[in-house]
Amino acid sequence: MKIEGLSRTCLILLIALSRFLPSNAAASAHSKKPHEIAAPATRGYDYSHPEVQPAKETLDLNMYARIRDEGLDHSRIMDYATALFDDIGQRLTGSPNMAKANAWTRDQLAAMGCANARLESWGDFGMGWRQIATSANMAKPDTAVFIAQATPWSPATPGLITADVIAVPYFRDEKDFDKWKGKLAGKIVLFGRAPKINPSPKPLLESYDGNKLQEIFSYPLDGDFKEQHVFPSTPDFWANVFKQVNFKEQVSKFFADQHAAAILVSSYGGDGGIMKDDNNEAMGQRVYMPDHKQPIPSVVLADEAFGRISRLLEHDVPVTLGLNVQTEFTGDHEQGYNTIAEIPGTDPQLKDQIVMAGDHLDSWIAGTGATDDGAGAIIAMEAMRILTALHVQPRRTIRVALWSGEEQGEFGSLGYVDQHLATVGYATTPEQLAVPTFLRQITGPITPKPDYALFSAYFNLDNGGGKLLGIYTNNNAAIVPIFQQWIAPLKDLGVTTVSMRPSGSSDQDSFDNVGLPGFQFIQDPRDYETRSVHTNQDTYERLSADDLKQAAVVEAIFLYNAAMRDQMLPRNPFPHPELEKKTESNLMPDAAKK
Repeated sequence: MKIEGLSRTCLILLIALSRFLPSNAAASAHSKKPHEIAAPATRGYDYSHPEVQPAKETLDLNMYARIRDEGLDHSRIMDYATALFDDIGQRLTGSPNMAKANAWTRDQLAAMGCANARLESWGDFGMGWRQIATSANMAKPDTAVFIAQATPWSPATPGLITADVIAVPYFRDEKDFDKWKGKLAGKIVLFGRAPKINPSPKPLLESYDGNKLQEIFSYPLDGDFKEQHVFPSTPDFWANVFKQVNFKEQVSKFFADQHAAAILVSSYGGDGGIMKDDNNEAMGQRVYMPDHKQPIPSVVLADEAFGRISRLLEHDVPVTLGLNVQTEFTGDHEQGYNTIAEIPGTDPQLKDQIVMAGDHLDSWIAGTGATDDGAGAIIAMEAMRILTALHVQPRRTIRVALWSGEEQGEFGSLGYVDQHLATVGYATTPEQLAVPTFLRQITGPITPKPDYALFSAYFNLDNGGGKLLGIYTNNNAAIVPIFQQWIAPLKDLGVTTVSMRPSGSSDQDSFDNVGLPGFQFIQDPRDYETRSVHTNQDTYERLSADDLKQAAVVEAIFLYNAAMRDQMLPRNPFPHPELEKKTESNLMPDAAKK
C-alpha cells in the first residue's frame, strides 16, 4: 500500500525521524538530499508527560573524586576572596564598585575557560552612589569618637558640621509632626528609641549539629518557616510593613523642611561595635530613585553610641556632635547588570537545556560584603573553575549568574527570569504597588517563554560562607530521592540532609515562583546572622577557607550531576495563581447573613 507516493517503509522511516526533527523538518524530510542530516530536536520539560525518573541514579564516582581533588587540593577560592573583598570592596548596586565587580567577574570567568562571559542588563536601576568617608565625634559634654556610617544614598553634609543634638521619638503618622514644628532648625536629630543591649549575649559562632539538622529535615506542620526566611504571604502583611517603611520618606522630608542639619538612627541589630547599615536604616525603600532622593543627610550609629547620647539627653545633659558625611552621587540612571558565563553542553538533544548556579554579587556598604553574598559568588566561580579545569563535557549547558540588585528586591534574578523564562502577573492595587515586586502578590497568569521548557534547575547560595550541609527542595517531593543519592558519597564532607522545607528571601524565589526548580543549599551558619550579615564586620576575616572549598566542591558536583543525567530534574506542578479561589464566606451554615 502507498500513501501519496510514499511507500509504507518510507512512511515508517519518516515517522521515526520525526521523533528527533522539528515538525517542519519532518514534513519535508523526503525532499532532503541523501547526505543532509538534520540536527536532533532539543527535548524540553513536558508537564503532560513528564519523564519517568529512575529509581537509581547513575553517579560518576570517578568524577566525584576528580572534583574533590581539584577543589580541595588546588583551590583558588581565597585568591578570589582577597581580590573581590579587599581590592574591590563593597558592591552597592549602581555604584562604581558594582561596575568594577561586574567587569572583574566577567573577566575571571572568561580567563578560566568559560564561554560567552558577558554582562547582561536587567534595566534601569536608579542613582549611582558611594560613601567616601563618615565621621561622628561628640564634642560636649565629653569628647568621643563614635562608630558611624552614612545610610545608603544619603546626601553629604556641607563639610564638617557641629550642632546640638535633639531626641525625637518615632512618628506613628503625620499628625505627630505638629509637636516638632519650629524646634529642629540647625539641630542634629537623634531619631527613635535607643535599642536595648543584652549584657550577656550568646556566643557569636554557631554550627549546626545532628540534632539541628534533624529538626531542619522535619517538616513543621504549623507552617512556620521563618528560620528558612519564608514569611507570611498574605497580601496585607507586606502592604502593612511597607506602609511603615515608605512613611520614612515623609519623615525625612519633614526634617528637611524644618531645616534640621542631619538625622541619626540606631543600628537595628548588633552590638559590641557591630553595626548594620542597610535598607532598614535607609530613610525609605526607594531612596535610590531620582524622584525619591533623600533631602537630608542621615547617619547610622553603633548602638552603644546611640544609647549614650540618648541617656544624656534623657537626663537633660546637652550634647553637641561634630558630623562629617562625604558621599557622592555618580549618576541618575545607572543600569543594573548580571554577570553571566557558561560551559556549553555537548549532547545534541540536551545541549540547549540549562543547569544554573547563581548568587548575588551586590552587597551593602558597611563592610565588604564577604559573607553576604560575596562568599556565594566566589563559591560559584570556584565551582565553574573546577569544572573547566577538569575539561568536563557536560551534556547540558552549565550556566553561572552573579546577580546585582538582590538587596533592593532581587532585581537581577527577576530581570533574568522575565527576559528569558516567564512573565508574571502581579497585583496592581495601590497597596500592592507600594510593595517591592519580589514581595508583591502574584495574581497570574504566569506565561512561559520558549526557554522555560529547557530549564532544568537553579542552585543558590546566600546564607554566608559556611560549609554545605544539605539542600532544601522547596516542597519538591520527587527530587528528594535524587538528591539523597547525590549526597551519599559526600557524607564524609558533612553533607547529610535533604529537607522538603521551602527557603526564601533570595534569588531562588525568582525561579520557584514561576514553577521552575530553584534550590537553596543548607549552610552551616557560623556567625552569619549574629555578626556579619549587612554589618561593618562582613569582611574577609569572617571566611573559613576550608568551608568555602567544601562548598565549591559540593556545588560543582550538583551542577555536574544535573547536567549529565538522562532526564531533566522533576518539577512541582505548574502554578496557576489566577485560578486560586478564596474561601467562600458561607462556610458556616448558621452564620448571620451579610
